Amino acid sequence: MVAIHGLSLPSRPRLVKAPPWGHLKIESLGQNRESAGHGAAASGPESSHDMNAMADQAEHAPLTPDTNALVAERLFNSRTVLIFGEITPVLAERVTAQLLALATHGRAPIRVLISSPGGHVESGDVIHDVIRFIEPVVKIVGTGWVSSAGALIYVATPREHRYALPNTRFLLHEPSGGVSGAVADIEIEARQVLAIRERLLHIFSAATGQPIEKVARDTARNHWLLANEAVSYGLVGRIIERASELDGL
Repeated sequence: MVAIHGLSLPSRPRLVKAPPWGHLKIESLGQNRESAGHGAAASGPESSHDMNAMADQAEHAPLTPDTNALVAERLFNSRTVLIFGEITPVLAERVTAQLLALATHGRAPIRVLISSPGGHVESGDVIHDVIRFIEPVVKIVGTGWVSSAGALIYVATPREHRYALPNTRFLLHEPSGGVSGAVADIEIEARQVLAIRERLLHIFSAATGQPIEKVARDTARNHWLLANEAVSYGLVGRIIERASELDGL
């Protein structure tokens, strides 16, 4: 496999199972308790010890299938898709399935939240292309960090539909990698890396409005951007702090 600073060539994609709708924790406090009072049950307010114990129990309680189904239903009804973690073929299949399903349920905009260190380049291509393929407008919100193949997905929408929360960081860089084996195979993989580099330069140049030569210079090394810097660079359309700002656009 060829590593590409967060991207990997499709020779042997590593499958990493992603949770169905991101990492969520739902707390539910127990309802039954007993407090001793002269040998009898009492019904007064819980002691701080009781409340702490109940909160600790709730924090470590696993999500149930019913809870996962409820979260999935509410995200679907709100036309929201989460992309969190490494970009893998498994995640690409899940995300594209959600996008295609939402596209059949009307033309209202779809919201995508993304926080990713990157991953498999062709999996990023799949999500990028499907976002552009479907009819509904896709509004994408960067949060945490958006890097490499994650940035490739991020620029699938026009700049006016690309948003970032205030503390988001972005990372752009050119692909590089190494492969062992027969000389002929090494030459083939090297040509593939160069082809990917050229393709990504054109994608990010078109998405940001920066000349290809500048994008090539900037991404020769890791090019980190804070949210406000990403706006100036043309990567981000607008920084938002509240969901109501997105809903009103």
